[in-house]
Amino acid sequence: MSESTVRAVVFDCDGVLVEAQSSWGIIHDHFGTDSSDMLQRFLRREITDAEFMADDIRRWKEVQPEIYRDDLFRCYSGAELMSGARDLVSALRSRGVSTIIVSAGVDLFVGAIASMLEVDDWAANGFQFDESGLLLDDGIVRVPAHSKGDLIEKLCRIHSIAASDVVSVGDSSSDLSMMIDGSRFIGFSPANDSSRQAFTTAGVPIVDGRDCRALWPALFDGEPFPA
Repeated sequence: MSESTVRAVVFDCDGVLVEAQSSWGIIHDHFGTDSSDMLQRFLRREITDAEFMADDIRRWKEVQPEIYRDDLFRCYSGAELMSGARDLVSALRSRGVSTIIVSAGVDLFVGAIASMLEVDDWAANGFQFDESGLLLDDGIVRVPAHSKGDLIEKLCRIHSIAASDVVSVGDSSSDLSMMIDGSRFIGFSPANDSSRQAFTTAGVPIVDGRDCRALWPALFDGEPFPA
């Protein structure tokens, strides 16, 4: 893919720009809860994004009935950027390429990463709080995990970018929904065997390893990452 065909790179966040595989999972780890049963139902599309989020919140509140915004911020205190993430975004910016994050993760976390990396735009799911900052029972779905492409199409219209000039990057099979008609997709460090198989079946390039700079040759037709 040549330089002239890349005007925007759209990243998933969890497992791509950050080491953590799930910003939801980080909160589960904090409260000692487990949603693996609901995750399997969600992957089979037996429940909606909203139902999955509400169940997560219910489980956390069973451990700590009153959870505040600051409590959730503290959950992310030890989270780390993926190696090379800052360098990659900076190099894309120098190339005149827009960088966008579209994540089904938590907006408190994704927004902080977006600010840290200085990306051009971002979208994520999130929480509702009352006037005192107390977590409410239902989340906000902005990015349905199985249909991220709808939001990417909207962002393309907002930024006047053709689909053929867009490359999306994700680590899970659901991220393939980022590949809107005419655009390209790169599978980065597949989250599990099923995701790798989905990428292989879809015929998209796969970049292994845990360094975002390794994406550069896949973005720019074999060109090495700039010195």
